[in-house]
Amino acid sequence: MADLTIAVDANGADLGPAEVAAGAALAAAQGVRVLLFGPAAEIGEVPEGVTVVDAPVSIAKAADPARAARSTPDASIVLAAKAVAAGEADALVSGGSTGAALAAGLFNIKRGRGIHRPALAIPVPIPGHPVTLLDVGANAEARPEHLVQFAFMGAVLATAVLGVERPRVGLLSNGTEATRGTQTVLDAHAQLTERMAGATALEFVGNIEGTDITNGSVDVVVTDGFTGNVSLKLMEGVSKVLLGAVRDAAMSSGRAKAGGLLLKPALGGLRDELDPEAHGGAYLLGLRRLGVVPHGRFSRRGFSQAILLAARGARGDLVGSTHAALEAAGALKRSPAGETPARPEAPAAPTGEASSVSSS
Repeated sequence: MADLTIAVDANGADLGPAEVAAGAALAAAQGVRVLLFGPAAEIGEVPEGVTVVDAPVSIAKAADPARAARSTPDASIVLAAKAVAAGEADALVSGGSTGAALAAGLFNIKRGRGIHRPALAIPVPIPGHPVTLLDVGANAEARPEHLVQFAFMGAVLATAVLGVERPRVGLLSNGTEATRGTQTVLDAHAQLTERMAGATALEFVGNIEGTDITNGSVDVVVTDGFTGNVSLKLMEGVSKVLLGAVRDAAMSSGRAKAGGLLLKPALGGLRDELDPEAHGGAYLLGLRRLGVVPHGRFSRRGFSQAILLAARGARGDLVGSTHAALEAAGALKRSPAGETPARPEAPAAPTGEASSVSSS
């Protein structure tokens, strides 16, 4: 990956720019060049492979990310996005506000040709069978045609990142019958069923319920950003409580402690499998270049994984593969004349924030 460069916004992370810089150093040690945008005085010395661009201005906490991205051209996330748009970097990584990253990406990198809306997608670490969930926060609301595109985006991601040959895609609803769900879900179901004729990128299995997210029956779950955000937070909360309960039970008595010692290697492996830092964060899909949004509370390990994740996605041409799958299915946005526009329409402001995949 030595020929790839990743633009990284060092502002906005909970542990500060220096921790993001340490993650960049770990990624550089594995052959990825990093353009690091942040306050040089706080970042300090960096190793070979990391170039610091002094950009102390942050809009990570801005109440209106779209307005801030437009009105603050010297903000670190804006400068990082511009570097990607100019071809100085191959992908974008931001550990600050999801809204700021989305706005900066839309206004500078631009939407991909024929894309309605970008989406945040995250591989949820279900033990034994990870599942890709999208949208988890880029769009609080979605139209049927948006959900159709999300299905193909998620399928290509599952293939490229998780190695699923022909992902099974489910549409999240309150019942498995085709007649269940909101009007948006009903219309999306009909459109996905129609698009399946001749599609090779995915297998649409129809509507699924919340319990199906974790039972291994699907590889990709498609929903709007509001529902996906709530679902992700719920799963993370339940997972945290259960792991804490197991730990407390293992320490509740001498006999339990003895048993806990026997289970420690297996439980340690499970903990690592569920660790969000090991997976690098959420993918920002639908732009002309790839973005990755790690959680703002990540340590250097998590930021390093996010940078490596972005590099792998860029090298595997995740953006190009997604566009090809959408084009083959006839799911790209069309102009009134019926032609795919050469340029996307002017980007709209972000409509939602990712949940725990990023600080806000």
